[in-house]
Amino acid sequence: MKVAVIGAGAIGGNLARRLGEAGHDVQVATARGPETVAPEVLETGARVVALRDAVRDRDAVVLAIPFGAAGQLAGLFASVPARTVVVDTSNYYPHLSGRIEAVEGGAVESVHTSELLGRPVVKAWNAALAGTRRTKGVPAGAPGRIAIPVAGDSEEAKQVAMRLVDDTGFDPYDAGAPTDSWRQQPMGPAYCTELTLDELPAALAAADRARDTAVRESLGERYAALGPDPALEDVVGMNRAAHR
Repeated sequence: MKVAVIGAGAIGGNLARRLGEAGHDVQVATARGPETVAPEVLETGARVVALRDAVRDRDAVVLAIPFGAAGQLAGLFASVPARTVVVDTSNYYPHLSGRIEAVEGGAVESVHTSELLGRPVVKAWNAALAGTRRTKGVPAGAPGRIAIPVAGDSEEAKQVAMRLVDDTGFDPYDAGAPTDSWRQQPMGPAYCTELTLDELPAALAAADRARDTAVRESLGERYAALGPDPALEDVVGMNRAAHR
């Protein structure tokens, strides 16, 4: 599959490596220019291109950019064919992006991103920590394989995203429409808790927007309690404990 990844940080860089490793034709671009892409991002065959070229002739485009920044790419996507699947990986954290009134007023994050971009998006990869995505992908059928929720309006687009999730080492789970994707956003029971395909549906069903927002707001205090440089397992354990 021809895939573009926009963004080459902890999320985009890892996805570019994993998708290249799986045999996809991967292009990487950043708003800061090709020279900002670290060499290790390209180790499995991904190529750096200019941002304006990244969305040309691609089957899928993965947005690994900060939440709220999609509007800056609306012009870039204006001429991209509707058949190109756009995957959104972002999460809303007010302390990072600033308070966004539409989301604070109840707009679902991925729906807001879609409105900013001017086209539908599929939500995927957002509900796993960078360390999880980097170190815990395993082949399909492996015992205890971690599942990742995927939400989208188009069944065809969702199937494309689910294939890509599978190719990065995780079990894709159909989490419904974008309007339901708040269930996989910070800090619900399904968010960054490393659940299997059998465990994930119940966690999504148990999400509660008011409670999960309160958990998100307490994240700084809880994270600080882990001490400096906490291990991945400690962070996952903290997330799980928030819903016990």
